[in-house]
Amino acid sequence: MTESVSLTGRLLVATPAMTDPNFDRAVVLLLDHDAEGSLGVVLNRPTPVEVGAVLEPWADFAGEPPVIFQGGPVGLDSALALAVVPGEQGEGEVLGWRRVHGAIGLVDLEAPPEVLVGELGALRVFAGYAGWAPGQLEDELLEGAWFVVDSEPGDVSVTAPERLWRAVLRRQRGELALVATYADDPTLN
Repeated sequence: MTESVSLTGRLLVATPAMTDPNFDRAVVLLLDHDAEGSLGVVLNRPTPVEVGAVLEPWADFAGEPPVIFQGGPVGLDSALALAVVPGEQGEGEVLGWRRVHGAIGLVDLEAPPEVLVGELGALRVFAGYAGWAPGQLEDELLEGAWFVVDSEPGDVSVTAPERLWRAVLRRQRGELALVATYADDPTLN
């Protein structure tokens, strides 16, 4: 039996073959991937709802655009937040923040924001998440629904989320970079 490699901290980039409208041109940061399933957030689905309208104490910490993002189709009535904290793993951890991968971590929205002043890069708040049962994501990968690529800390707080799908693909090497040129509607070619 082969042991699967954790994809935690990597990006899932929807391929043009992705048929689920929830994930059309989606870029998902995997926050957890193990034998019990996978959990991530869609990084490029801003909503019109401002952070201050829902989580007023955190409004001053929100990056541009300062809106709530739809993290996925599951649990839309719950929120989670990500932020980048510079430094290497093992260095002093920040109170109210838990490292997920590299400089990217989850923010405890129950903690007072003042505890994190000066520690966090731009905060991004997500309503909901994307989740997969054990083996479900692996099946989707075998079907060709996702490209798996490395994440960069700036992916979490990109100021033009509508361009993230193309930008992530464009920075890949070889043929994968060409997918960034895929037409939004190939029937119009």
